[in-house]
Amino acid sequence: MEPRFNLFDSPTAAKVAKRFYTTSLALEGSTLPKALRELLELRVAQINGCGFCVDVHTKEAAAAGESALRLHLVAAWRHSTVFTEAERAALALAEEGTRLGDHGVSDETWAAVREHYDDDQVGALVCLVSLINAATRMGVIVHTPGGAYEPGMFAAASS
Repeated sequence: MEPRFNLFDSPTAAKVAKRFYTTSLALEGSTLPKALRELLELRVAQINGCGFCVDVHTKEAAAAGESALRLHLVAAWRHSTVFTEAERAALALAEEGTRLGDHGVSDETWAAVREHYDDDQVGALVCLVSLINAATRMGVIVHTPGGAYEPGMFAAASS
């Protein structure tokens, strides 16, 4: 697959991308563990078929200490034993929040999220799922390829 367009070649898109990244930094201040955030972003990227975002969040999750086993099983989290109930609730929210057109976020999933996460964490989860969905859509639209990302590249590019 050949890239269609480099968003950073557009002054407007580059400004939006930089601000988008800066906005996502607010999630760093939440009490959601970085490894969990990366797993959720990885799962959304898988669902939306964004190779670039799968590359980014696989590598960032590994850099955050996530195990290879859990990275390999995140696509089949419902059929594995390596995720806690809290992580499973967050993964369900990420999936249902990504597939809104199917049925939205179920009351069951919402109840599980509320059982395991406080108000600030719930807010962070909703923002995280929304932001990664927007990012994956940008990558898929312009065919941004995966494979060349190195952990920390976004931080270096945004300074």
